[in-house]
Amino acid sequence: MSEGFNSGPIETLPANDGGKQMATVVYILYFIGYFVGLTNIIGVIIAHIKASDAQPIYQSHFRYQMRTFWVGLLFFVIGILLFTVKIGILVLAAVGIWTLIRNIKGVVRILDRRPIENPGTWLW
Repeated sequence: MSEGFNSGPIETLPANDGGKQMATVVYILYFIGYFVGLTNIIGVIIAHIKASDAQPIYQSHFRYQMRTFWVGLLFFVIGILLFTVKIGILVLAAVGIWTLIRNIKGVVRILDRRPIENPGTWLW
């Protein structure tokens, strides 16, 4: 008699973490996005897909990440358009600093298992 493919104990996947792991992945993708812009797009897609399935604490992170991407993209485009009149350099620098601060804040709060207090804010 032949044995099946799995003759040992069945391994189970870890319990659902409520979205913490995927929210952390999005922050990592946003940091990588400073060097490879495409990862930001992947991150915001993940945030949009996973937000509704996450626990409220991590829903706040996903909403914060989505806001960071879309507002950052808006001001990035404005900075590019204003680049020819030299003020665009300042706008692009401000957007870079703004997104960096928001991403650092998000990582610190997610590592502490704390939500973002006001995920809809345009500030920090």
